[in-house]
Amino acid sequence: MQVAGLVILPIAMVMQLTDGIRAPVGGFTVSSMLLLMIGGVAMFSLGRIVEGYGGS
Repeated sequence: MQVAGLVILPIAMVMQLTDGIRAPVGGFTVSSMLLLMIGGVAMFSLGRIVEGYGGS
């Protein structure tokens, strides 16, 4: 889970830079990049917690 969380972050940045994902113009919108980055951090944190409980 930690590796997947770390992989999601640069993928989100590259997709933002290459116009793979863009928030619609106008109104209040949360960028897809921000949502992917929050998801990546959450996945990494959850993996770290699971690893701690696993005794590794």
